[in-house]
Amino acid sequence: MRGSEVRVLFPAPFHFPKKAQFIFSPKRIFLVHVMQTLFLKIGAFYMLLAVAIGAFGAHGLKGKISTEMLAVYQTGVFYHAIHGLGLLVIGLLLQSMQDSALLRWSGWALTLGVLLFSGSLYVLSITSIRWLGAITPLGGLAFLVGWALLLAALFKAHG
Repeated sequence: MRGSEVRVLFPAPFHFPKKAQFIFSPKRIFLVHVMQTLFLKIGAFYMLLAVAIGAFGAHGLKGKISTEMLAVYQTGVFYHAIHGLGLLVIGLLLQSMQDSALLRWSGWALTLGVLLFSGSLYVLSITSIRWLGAITPLGGLAFLVGWALLLAALFKAHG
């Protein structure tokens, strides 16, 4: 929108307040749209991976790894899917809570949590490299931070 078009819509003495100029700037609107769609895309991708990785574990790993390691693998798939759904919810919530930094950070925390928690469990169960189990709690901590930030964003927005 060019300056002359703005003058047509609003008489010359009218000026957006500074905060409104920031919130409604084209750059800001683009960033909000990118975040909304990004978390929806990451969530959908994580769900696709959870189904594929789960099917691989159920059909490709059965009998090839111990029952204990298969249970570890299945735990990774379960948390992967739950937090993929959480990312879809965050992407949808960002459509109505567009200016929520807490919500955006919540999405990043869940994204990191899946990588660390589920990723370490997948590699641990297939390779039996025990020290990878030390990474798993960091992913769990990222999950907790993500859900706490989501809760804080909801309380901030809706009291």
